[in-house]
Amino acid sequence: MGTTVAHLKQGQKGIIKEFEDNLLPIKLLELGCLPGHEVELVQIAPLNDPIYINVNGAHIAIRRSTALQIELELIDDSGL
Repeated sequence: MGTTVAHLKQGQKGIIKEFEDNLLPIKLLELGCLPGHEVELVQIAPLNDPIYINVNGAHIAIRRSTALQIELELIDDSGL
C-alpha cells in the first residue's frame, strides 16, 4: 500500500485514490471523503490520535486507524 492520510505531514495535500476496505464510516463518505477529492492534513493531536483533515472545506477529526485505510496520491506543492 502507498501513502495514506496517516502518513501526511502538517500542510501536505493529496488526492484520495481508494479505500483499503469498505469499512469507512458512512459519515466520512457523506462529508465528501470520496475518491478524487483533495485532502489536507491540518493538525495531529498531541498523542498522534485523532488526525484533523480538511476535505471539501470541512474540517474532520478521524482516528489514525481510519486514516490508514485512505490511500492518497500526493500533491507536489513545491513548484508553487
